[in-house]
Amino acid sequence: MLIGGLGAAAILLSACTGTSAHEAMYDHLEKAVSLEDAFRDQQQPMVELEEKEQKLYEEIIDLQTDQMDQIKEKSKEASAIVEDRKKKLKLEKESIDAAKEEFDNIDGLAKDLEEDKAEAKDEAEALVETMDQRYDTYQTLYSAYTKALQLDEELYDMLQKEDLTQEAMQGQIEKINESYQTVMDKNKEFNEYTDAYNNKKKELYDALSLNVEYEDHEESKES
Repeated sequence: MLIGGLGAAAILLSACTGTSAHEAMYDHLEKAVSLEDAFRDQQQPMVELEEKEQKLYEEIIDLQTDQMDQIKEKSKEASAIVEDRKKKLKLEKESIDAAKEEFDNIDGLAKDLEEDKAEAKDEAEALVETMDQRYDTYQTLYSAYTKALQLDEELYDMLQKEDLTQEAMQGQIEKINESYQTVMDKNKEFNEYTDAYNNKKKELYDALSLNVEYEDHEESKES
């Protein structure tokens, strides 16, 4: 499961008609991008851990009850992967929280934009609203993912018990599937807010008459 981060960093070439307040807003927005580097760095490793754990799970359920030693061994391996996923999720959340804290600095700057920048003020307010929605969605996503990891951990503990019933295992799997469905739904919603945010940020830079060039082959914004 890949989660989208804030768009590629933008390089300020010049502020054609801007003020120090405009540039301060730019600085906060781009610092927020850099603060999400750790968030982005966790995405591919998280996917690889998820795939590795899924492979182990499939191997476990293919084993027979008289292969309990192998079941226990693989369940312990899977539990260790869950712990690795928890650590990466923690790093991910710390990065998102730091970026949001930095972003919040633009709120006051947006309210103080001069009257001749009414369009920019509207764009800034829309950007703040979108970021707030994105952040709130991430909190729900984080909670759902944390719950799913806990349920995974419980399942691997259950699988090591020789008296585990099919009914109990099936009930746990249903809880896990339900939890991951919430994760997927919130992940989709989060990515949609991320795309909207990245577009609105470009619109704000245009409204502020900032001459900005985007990295990663994104189009250059000229005033």
